[in-house]
Amino acid sequence: MTHQARAVGGPLLTRPFTILLGLLAAWFILLIWRFGAGIGAVSGLSDGYPWGIWIAFDVVTGTALACGGYAVAILCYILNKGKYHPLVRPALLTSALGYSLAALAIIIDVGRPWYIWKIPIGGIPGVWHYNWNSALLEVALCVMAYVGVLWIELSPAFLEKWKDSAKSQWLRNFSAAGLKFFDKALIWIIALGLLLPTMHQSSLGTVMLLAGWKLHPLWNTAMIPLLFLISCIGMGYGVVVLESAVSSRVFKRQRETSMLVSLSGAIVVVLVAYTALRFADILIQGKAGLMFRFDMYTVLFWIEMALFIVPAVMLLRRKDFGTILQAAILIILGGSMYRFDAYIAAYNPGSNWAYFPSVPELLITVGAIALEITLYIVIVKRFPILAGGEPAVSTR
Repeated sequence: MTHQARAVGGPLLTRPFTILLGLLAAWFILLIWRFGAGIGAVSGLSDGYPWGIWIAFDVVTGTALACGGYAVAILCYILNKGKYHPLVRPALLTSALGYSLAALAIIIDVGRPWYIWKIPIGGIPGVWHYNWNSALLEVALCVMAYVGVLWIELSPAFLEKWKDSAKSQWLRNFSAAGLKFFDKALIWIIALGLLLPTMHQSSLGTVMLLAGWKLHPLWNTAMIPLLFLISCIGMGYGVVVLESAVSSRVFKRQRETSMLVSLSGAIVVVLVAYTALRFADILIQGKAGLMFRFDMYTVLFWIEMALFIVPAVMLLRRKDFGTILQAAILIILGGSMYRFDAYIAAYNPGSNWAYFPSVPELLITVGAIALEITLYIVIVKRFPILAGGEPAVSTR
């Protein structure tokens, strides 16, 4: 098959796309309600639980799921000298959309979003008033920068389209000049794209260290920043496999099976590293007894660990695409559960506080997911993102 990226083409207004537009319309109405009536009117948040599903899923889990571009970039540009290059653009697109929607979720979640513009410039009179000891400051600055870096990394796909088909001569010339620029500058942009998620994914774990005694000891560890970083790499790999399987089926494209199969070796290393570090940290800190109390936290802990151990065993025994897809789904579930547990389930501010997402909270999250899917469909149908154009092969 060809590795040349091509636009999928075809009509946009299909029945599924129309359903997505309906969800977006409802989502927009809910956003008007949220910003008009305030965050308390649409959420189950409180002083005890100042963050909920918008942070735990849309931001913390969402950015980890959007680490496909980060994970594949490590493989493609550092470890394998371009071997996985056809996987890079789809991974970058899912990353760019995921991080952009996470940034939007932060705007929806904070109490005074009209002050967010002050973060990049440090407010008045400037960056001299930054709190340089703040983990949240690092997350905010890195995420803002990384959103821009991801779209810059993806921009050659847009420039290629405009260079060949734009009606404006100025746009064609601009695109040609832009592509020449990226031939020389992209390596530096990629380096920045590797640095930023390394910083903020670990800092998302650091944030929960601030919870102190409120976070259950099985999750409250100085290793949580490293655990967040390692697990996000595994989740990124899993999303790349899942995205390839879904896009090949929906858009009738031949998937990069051999490349996806060869990723399994790297996935196993990541899973083993995460599992070994998690167990070693618990044993060294003398918390082994907490793993066998058979309370709610113990159950959550062992489900998490099973979702990392089982796919590692699966990938060691078999490396056909069907097995890799199943393992990828388990890895995504495991990493997502680890983040949900750390931010919500294992977080206990006291007996007088409780949290469960309200219906508007859930619907706003569904709307954000619908927006991401809608934009993905539009971009892959109109711009060269996916490689190959032959009919999809059987998964068996």
